[in-house]
Amino acid sequence: MRQTWRWFGPHDLTSIDDILQSGAEGVVSALHHIPYGAVWTPEEIARRHREVGTRRDGSPSGLAWEVVESLPVSEDIKKQTGDWRTHIANYQTSLRHLAEAGIEVICYNFMPVLDWTRTDLHWRLPHGGTCMRFDLNDFAAYDIHILARPGAADDYPATVVEEAARRFARMDDAAQKRIAGNVTMGLPGSTESMSLEDVRTHLAQYGAISPDQLRSHFIAFLEQVVPVAEKLGLRLCCHPDDPPFPLLGLPRIMSTGDDLRQILQAVDSPSNGMTLCSGSLGARPDNDLPAIMRALGDRVHFLHLRNTRREGEAVMASFYEAEHLGGDTDMVALIAAIFEEERRRKAAGRADWQIPMRPDHGQDILDDLGRKAQPGYPTIGRMKGLAELRGIMTALDHASVRYSTGT
Repeated sequence: MRQTWRWFGPHDLTSIDDILQSGAEGVVSALHHIPYGAVWTPEEIARRHREVGTRRDGSPSGLAWEVVESLPVSEDIKKQTGDWRTHIANYQTSLRHLAEAGIEVICYNFMPVLDWTRTDLHWRLPHGGTCMRFDLNDFAAYDIHILARPGAADDYPATVVEEAARRFARMDDAAQKRIAGNVTMGLPGSTESMSLEDVRTHLAQYGAISPDQLRSHFIAFLEQVVPVAEKLGLRLCCHPDDPPFPLLGLPRIMSTGDDLRQILQAVDSPSNGMTLCSGSLGARPDNDLPAIMRALGDRVHFLHLRNTRREGEAVMASFYEAEHLGGDTDMVALIAAIFEEERRRKAAGRADWQIPMRPDHGQDILDDLGRKAQPGYPTIGRMKGLAELRGIMTALDHASVRYSTGT
């Protein structure tokens, strides 16, 4: 695996110098300042390349922008409304510009409205650090009582509805604003959240779109962009839903291994791939991450390695961001499955045999606490995660281990 690091640009509290010291080999970034649906110009792409390649003192960093995360799909494309055809044409143009700049891996997602959803961005852990958390009861309190979505209570078990009412009754105005802000913080590269009216407007626009219809819109998008990507030698990789179950009445179509398989088969091309995010998929008890990697590994173009700890075995349940080796996903077994796929690719002569990975999210520890970094992206917490993952990788790839297992 090639070890990479997500960087949000010059405003990121983790600097290029910090990334070098983490031992990462490449950078994952995006042009978050460009509006959804607009073209990524060669000039803006070149600027980000220069920023990645330069240390604070102006000397070369030796790092390169290797993976795009994300080239966003506009809400118009997802709903097939407004300027969606123009946005697809612009997406194709952006892909050409990225290929000209030497970038081959492009991550994106097809989640309606939000890229991820949490109820607490700084949940206190026993060791004194903090992490992000999704509390189902708090989320139901937001959905039913703060957002006041019509029919919201029907989407939750009766016990959750009752507990949500109790929690809402204890919330003052500040607590209500805090949870509303946390829930809508899942905008890529953003430190802002949407207002309640913004959320209601988006939900109203999606109200008539079923999961099957959203899937058909997704396939229509892929039918337009995948041939362009294939011609350019690009690898597109869709990120799964986070969390991987329906929220706010919105359709979810990338939550299970079967969901992923349907999309990969619908537009059957090496350029139509997936981002295997162990944290997103691992928040469901019925997702077996090593098995998914073994079944669909041929089309895994990017890896997000993180872990979650579920607080129940229902599909929809509370969870928190655990240490990279400490959650419900067996990270050793997953990395072993990844290595199997990389060896298979190398033996087949594939140029993309080495799959880029990044330590996804992380707990806020030590100097991370109080730094107000991008939610989920602390410097030290991610560095700790990368070190843990690197240790597993080194052990599994050691000659004595490979010899003893016959691989």
